[in-house]
Amino acid sequence: MTRVADETLLEVDGPHGPRSVRISHPGRVVFPEAGITKLQLAHYIVSVAEPFLRANGDRPLSLQRFRDTIDGEQFFSKNPPRGAPPYVRDVVVVYPSARSHPQLVLDEPASAVWAVQMGTVVFHPWASRAENPDNPDQLRIDLDPQPGTDFDDAVPAAIELRAVLAAAGLESYVKTSGNRGLHVFAPIRPEHEFLDVRHAVIAAARELERRMPEAVTTAWWKEQRGERVFLDYNQANRDRTMAGAYSPRALPHAPVSCPVTWEELESVDPRELTVRTVPQRLADVGDAWADFGRRQGGIHELLAWWQRDLDDGLGELPFPPDYPKMPGEPPRVQPSRKVAGNRSAEG
Repeated sequence: MTRVADETLLEVDGPHGPRSVRISHPGRVVFPEAGITKLQLAHYIVSVAEPFLRANGDRPLSLQRFRDTIDGEQFFSKNPPRGAPPYVRDVVVVYPSARSHPQLVLDEPASAVWAVQMGTVVFHPWASRAENPDNPDQLRIDLDPQPGTDFDDAVPAAIELRAVLAAAGLESYVKTSGNRGLHVFAPIRPEHEFLDVRHAVIAAARELERRMPEAVTTAWWKEQRGERVFLDYNQANRDRTMAGAYSPRALPHAPVSCPVTWEELESVDPRELTVRTVPQRLADVGDAWADFGRRQGGIHELLAWWQRDLDDGLGELPFPPDYPKMPGEPPRVQPSRKVAGNRSAEG
């Protein structure tokens, strides 16, 4: 590591040999409460590079960037900014608007460290690979505790969701969200477009809702959720992402969205999984997702459940507000604000 004025050149090993990555203002404190600097964040990424890239590399990626600290201005980068080094590539993806645009792809540790140099704190990978961006190879379900519930309420829901997915022939993995929730992922064969995978997620979420009606909900509108864990099916949509495995989160104590084993889930404390502690955890117990993706499943059974629910009168669920109106979608208005005279035949 070489210092030049108010910058540091960090030597980062990788598949093509070491690269020098410039870190400007290395002493700038990114996490004021935790006292973690920009250089320390870069060192964290180096220390977790192998499992981080195994989970997030070779995927279209959005960078959640901060101009100063996590308490300050933030913005998202999707396409490579001007001046990106040649080892940072991109892939053209299609957004819900039908517009296409190049999106960042990280392939080696130096590219992830470069992203930290650019102010990145949170990495948001797509559920699809760069070579096939229209067809996800991950089924993802975000378990989001609502007010009155917490991480401890998400745990039994995740465990039962694992059983639901197993009944559909899928092997699932779990990680902390880095906040109060959990993310359950299942590797799938990239045979279906995002809308089909979304329907598979809804089918699994509805089955879990039937099994645990007092504990979980698929209700899109907050006024209908109550004190339950929300199963956020809309995270399965095209261009919808969640923090990647081993990504830091922009919260005061510098937590990490950390893979854990199913066996340890009931005893893990997500507050202890931070930028400071996760490297040692990896050294002690290894990567809980080391074999992720080796056994990909199909979503045909979940799609059969989706069709069964359609036949039983359960239709499409609302899409995010920035999406174009989708076929069969219910009205995009809070139930408490519905006025019959203001609604068209299409809602």
